[in-house]
Amino acid sequence: MSRRSLVASVVLLAAIPVAGQAQTAKGVVFHDVNSNGVRDAGELGIGGVRVSNQLDIVTTDWSGAWTLPATDDTIFFVIKPRGWMTPVNERQIPQFYYIHKPNGSPKTKFPGVAPTGPLPSSIDFPLVPQDEPDKFKALFFGDTQTRNRTEVDYLTHDVIDPIVGNTDAVFGVTLGDLVFDDLSVLQPYVEALSLIGIPWYSVIGNHDINFDVANDAESDETFNRWFGPAYFSFDHGPVHFVVLDNVWYRGHKSKGGAGGYTGKFGPDQLAWLEKDLAMTPKDKLVVAMMHIPVQGSADKAEFYRLIGQREYALSASAHTHYQEHQFIRDAALPKGHHHFISVTACGSWWQGRPDDRGIPHTTMRDGAPNGHSVFSFDGSQYKIEFRAAGAPEEYQMDIHAPATLAAADVEGTMVYANVFGGSAKSVVEMRFAGSDEWVKMERSVEQDPEYLKLVARDRDLKAPNRPLPGAVNSTHLWKIALPAGPSEGVVPIHVRTTDMFGQIYYATRGLRIEKS
Repeated sequence: MSRRSLVASVVLLAAIPVAGQAQTAKGVVFHDVNSNGVRDAGELGIGGVRVSNQLDIVTTDWSGAWTLPATDDTIFFVIKPRGWMTPVNERQIPQFYYIHKPNGSPKTKFPGVAPTGPLPSSIDFPLVPQDEPDKFKALFFGDTQTRNRTEVDYLTHDVIDPIVGNTDAVFGVTLGDLVFDDLSVLQPYVEALSLIGIPWYSVIGNHDINFDVANDAESDETFNRWFGPAYFSFDHGPVHFVVLDNVWYRGHKSKGGAGGYTGKFGPDQLAWLEKDLAMTPKDKLVVAMMHIPVQGSADKAEFYRLIGQREYALSASAHTHYQEHQFIRDAALPKGHHHFISVTACGSWWQGRPDDRGIPHTTMRDGAPNGHSVFSFDGSQYKIEFRAAGAPEEYQMDIHAPATLAAADVEGTMVYANVFGGSAKSVVEMRFAGSDEWVKMERSVEQDPEYLKLVARDRDLKAPNRPLPGAVNSTHLWKIALPAGPSEGVVPIHVRTTDMFGQIYYATRGLRIEKS
């Protein structure tokens, strides 16, 4: 028997239930000894595993059995426990869910789920044991946002190729906006991403939805076909990961909707999240992943209430096309909350002057390069590192200073350091010329002056290339005025940064000083 594309092995009922009739789904979570995706004779069930229908969460009994209510539009999924893995398909997409949609998705421009037929008599979720130590790494991509196959090629050669064979991460996540409205690009996108060769989870973004529908409930249909539920959770090692959908579509105007979208989790999802967190030990690190930064969600107060009860919690998003560490204060967050807005793989939407490969430099609006993030976990602790596309790991900042200065002009000349992964908790210092003294630089939230030069330079780009978007204030920019230097010669400007995780990075830029 071939493996089902949606993993769950099922036996179909002979009779189709009457529309609207209350239904009960049941199944078994089992140890898939031969990894064929089907429960064969002798393969035992696994007790104590959580299963959900996106509203309720139950735990399997000693035999691995579970039971949940069902409607004619339900996605069932297993919440992967530590030490086990769900199958992945040929494109490394985890197959942890079963979609029950007897009549299929509403007809839309981009196809949704095909009719699944009657509710199976048993929806069985296979799991395979895997080693999951306390220490592990994961890759996080902000918006890949490929609008066509050409931009999928940009993503492949600029971001993916350098990672292939060069990562020890155990899984990856794209934090929404996988594509750019044209959902037919999902196929080449997942083909490219699968080159990395690790399981890859997806968050839904505002450019990943079906726009030709009447309401939010129908907007995820194509995403569901490719990736399953838009919100779910799983454990890896000692960490609990929660994927959330905070893109609330207001419906197409031609269908009576208001048009556009807003940031919102919605009451059903928040009610599910409360149940999920209640079943997660309080000393376990929770990582909540969403597309729109949490402060942009209309119902963020309820999220704060839930996450504020946790001993250890982190949330991550993308969407803005700049990187930022936010340290949120709220009455519901007694310890504060770290929200991380990740670097985007597409940078500034694949815009800017092409390099010698024909790929736009696509510098982000805060002056940082496009790229991805590496999360390192160790029990309840974590570290985050910036990775610039196609660059060495050590490339963590740009020093902005003139190439040449007259000796009389050195003193007082402003030097900037754009520390890509920096935050308000970073310490950035400079050492100039032959000095042994490290001097603290001043954090300055302003537009990166070098990015402004790029915008001016690329303003005249013609199709098919596109000029850069306008700048935003960078939250990871530092500056300092140079002291007087030697009368002539080439001297170094050294910059050292220590981030909130204790990670230390260095960079050097040479300055030629000419006699006045």
